[in-house]
Amino acid sequence: MEETTNLTGKTLIAMPDMGDSRFDRSVILLCAHSDEGAMGLMVNVLSDGITLSHLAEQLDIDRIGGFQNRPVHTGGPVEQERGFVLHTTDYTSSLSTLEVTDQIAMTGTLDIIEDLVEGTGPDVALICLGYCGWGPGQLESEIAQNAWLVGEAPLPLIFATPDPKKWEAALANEKISALTLSTTAGRA
Repeated sequence: MEETTNLTGKTLIAMPDMGDSRFDRSVILLCAHSDEGAMGLMVNVLSDGITLSHLAEQLDIDRIGGFQNRPVHTGGPVEQERGFVLHTTDYTSSLSTLEVTDQIAMTGTLDIIEDLVEGTGPDVALICLGYCGWGPGQLESEIAQNAWLVGEAPLPLIFATPDPKKWEAALANEKISALTLSTTAGRA
């Protein structure tokens, strides 16, 4: 059996004709990938009006710091009540932080939300509710069916590019113009 190429730390860029409207023009950062499956977070889809302040209120965290209006993203369709924070590696949770790349980490424990609210969390962070998940071989099959383009995950793309521009910026990072993408797969 062939070993799966580890795509942890790569982006998945939705192809125009992927067939699932939940992922239309989405960019997903793969946080974990192995033979057992994959997990990632959409980095360009905002939740409907949810901010850090709303999360703090739901979690009974006193609002102290200056980041209350920080938007919350939809990380994916799985467990949408569960929170994850993508951030730079200058911050590490005392409970659990997963290194995604040498510059990006993910924390899914309450302490990072508390630290963000208090203003002691990472300066560079993207808060997500929910995640994208794939079972064994499922992601590889979707890539082979031309649903996703695999790309790099530079910091400016993940954290600094405006959300509505991330899909085209992710393609441009791979030297691809959105105008040249075909909506049908084929073989030469």
